[in-house]
Amino acid sequence: MPTVSVGRDCLFAALGQTYTQEKFEELCFNFGIELDDVTTEKAIMRKECHLEEAADDDEEVIYKIEVPANRYDLLCLEGLAQALRVFNGKEGTPAYTLASISKESMLKIHVHKETSKIRPYVVCAVLRDINFDEASYNSFIELQDKLHENICRRRTLVAIGTHDLDTLQGPFTYEALPPEKINFVPLKQEKNFRADELMEVYKSDLKLKKYLHIIENSPVYPVIYDCRSMEVPLSYISRSIGVSLKADEVASLLNRMQLRAEKGASGGEQNIKVSVPPTRSDVLHPCDVMEDVAIAYGYNNIPKTKFPSSEVVSLIELEDLLRLEVAMNGFTEIKSWILCSYQENFAMLNRTDDKSTAVIIANPRSADFEVVRTTLMLGGLKTIGKNKNKSKPIKLFEVSDTVRLDGTKDVGATNVRCLTALYCGTNSGFERIHSLLDRVMEVMATPFVPIGDSSGYYIQRSDHVLKNFDIPDPCSVLELDIEPFLQA
Repeated sequence: MPTVSVGRDCLFAALGQTYTQEKFEELCFNFGIELDDVTTEKAIMRKECHLEEAADDDEEVIYKIEVPANRYDLLCLEGLAQALRVFNGKEGTPAYTLASISKESMLKIHVHKETSKIRPYVVCAVLRDINFDEASYNSFIELQDKLHENICRRRTLVAIGTHDLDTLQGPFTYEALPPEKINFVPLKQEKNFRADELMEVYKSDLKLKKYLHIIENSPVYPVIYDCRSMEVPLSYISRSIGVSLKADEVASLLNRMQLRAEKGASGGEQNIKVSVPPTRSDVLHPCDVMEDVAIAYGYNNIPKTKFPSSEVVSLIELEDLLRLEVAMNGFTEIKSWILCSYQENFAMLNRTDDKSTAVIIANPRSADFEVVRTTLMLGGLKTIGKNKNKSKPIKLFEVSDTVRLDGTKDVGATNVRCLTALYCGTNSGFERIHSLLDRVMEVMATPFVPIGDSSGYYIQRSDHVLKNFDIPDPCSVLELDIEPFLQA
């Protein structure tokens, strides 16, 4: 008689009642089944590995229950629990009905006559609103395996396959093809195999090799295809690749990539109608089809084309000009992280978070990357702190983005392009920073900054801030928001 193994606690939870072992044996006897053994999962593994380790008290108890050979509905925890609940009067007899849907709405499967050579019958059903957790999924797979071993006669009579309908699209076709014409990526594999190649792979699989003889010597193998299809304009493919291709050529290239393709027409424009098999879950958009055409055509065969250069954005021009001028004044450019810690952006700079300026990262992976910086001087101070033993003076600058909250923007924040320059030496070097500011203003043809305009500032940092960054020497810092100068 078949034996089903279920977790005791899971079974009792499904029954809605806890039993002593004696009471449960009595329930099984009354129902016509038998509690054959009480063990644990680890004990089963120890037995298989011939180990004699002591059992842990917290191991899950497993009930092995013998069920009648003709009661396939009892081969899983869910079916067994439902039968016992009905037997105990806790639940009514279940009623199973077909969904009332129109014939036009039904999914269709087309059976090719060649299937009569190997497995002439196919039956399909759709089960909707199924929600699996890990336990119920494992139970479902175990039930399917038990059905294969029993009523399916070790798959010689019937082979069952279950698929996620959300990832498929009908209509479906049931075909019988030569093994060299069947290509797919099998379960738990990453490589694409032909069916005859897969047979060689499975000969070393302890679980599957015992089933290979069923179809191994057949000239054709059974296969079910779904029909996800899309129409891709021929002009889109040719324009994207940069090569003028004919429809027949594109269809042939796609066939090499395991996509069935044929010529089509829509609104006077020539299209390629592509049927995507279930094994090609990566094909989601016409660009994926275009990519396959390019691969089959050969990237090395695509002629190189030099595209006309675009005009440089004025902000980029200004940024490059500032980089050149500041570098010519003896400052070294740095590139720092745009993310920083919350403490660095606020407390270490003697600033407070007003909740309306900084973009805070939700669930950061590291405490070093909690906030999008609101000032560039932070990166310079950190760099000087890490290089405080270098010869003085240290002169650094950076031209890059800061980010600030902005409710007027669609994304809720805006990038602000800034310039910062730092001088660190035996004295503060305030006059060096001041002269750099004068030169920057001269280059940008800005004679003065109007009173009340906060486009920039220069300060001598306090000893407290320098101490936070482990800088023993005095520093002067300049920071400018350079974007307003484009309008000056």
